[in-house]
Amino acid sequence: MSRLELVGRVGILKQHLRMGFTTKEMEAYIRGLIPNLAQLRDMDPSFVPMYCRIAAHKFFFFCDPHRRGKACIKKVLLSNCLQELMELHQESEEEVTDTEQAENWFSFTSAQRICDMFIALDKTSSSSLSKQELREYGDGTLTEIFIERAMVTALVCSTLFDEHVRRGKSGGGRIREMDMDSFLNFVLALENKDTPEGLTYLFRCLDLQGRGYLTTADIHSLFRDVHHKWIEGGNYELCIEDVRDEIWDMVKPVDDLKITLADLLACKQGGTVASMLIDVRGFWAHDNRENLLQEEEEPEEE
Repeated sequence: MSRLELVGRVGILKQHLRMGFTTKEMEAYIRGLIPNLAQLRDMDPSFVPMYCRIAAHKFFFFCDPHRRGKACIKKVLLSNCLQELMELHQESEEEVTDTEQAENWFSFTSAQRICDMFIALDKTSSSSLSKQELREYGDGTLTEIFIERAMVTALVCSTLFDEHVRRGKSGGGRIREMDMDSFLNFVLALENKDTPEGLTYLFRCLDLQGRGYLTTADIHSLFRDVHHKWIEGGNYELCIEDVRDEIWDMVKPVDDLKITLADLLACKQGGTVASMLIDVRGFWAHDNRENLLQEEEEPEEE
């Protein structure tokens, strides 16, 4: 894309500066960019609507903090999202590695991965995920209590569309199910745990009592599921109270009796703490951080 074309696209963005972009407008804007982005221009036309939906969702996740269904244009223009999208201007075969494509949410590779993941989890082909189906996300390493909280709070955490969690009938009871848009928020939060937006989403799930803070009892309840999976995996026995104390030392909350979202953001380790409380693989990575760091620093053998 030439500089003139890019300026033109930015001009379109600025036209909506006062009111903000709706979901459909953002999807249309992205659709208009596709022919000029080297890594997307050959995309199968049948996948374009799904691609635009997935791509637009990241803008709203980061640029619509109040979840009003309109992305603040100033935030869009200043966000890393727009820069990340424009990186697809590079010729993929010559300039971009497979790893870079996979890590860029806006790449075709990433969008296809997200779509395939949802389809694989949706065993009943209902276009929504039950709690049982969501348990299989990430090889089943997420805890039961986190999955339950993610399902319960999906409607609160995701307001892009009118229905993020629909209620369907199964047997004699009513169950909550997570649709594609809520799933995108779920994935974005897990893949961006160190950002304020990702951590805000996760904190809502961790806040078991909805009080705006976590107590030692909450930490104990949350980590109990991690501990169960940890022992199931054949790992050494550990003391939940020791982990709880370690988390308190990592966060250093303003109030010694409770941890708030502000505390997690301020300590710069909020993403790590969240991982330790919701994902046995995340706790394993923290527990083995020194070994992992050493492996990264060791030069590769030629």
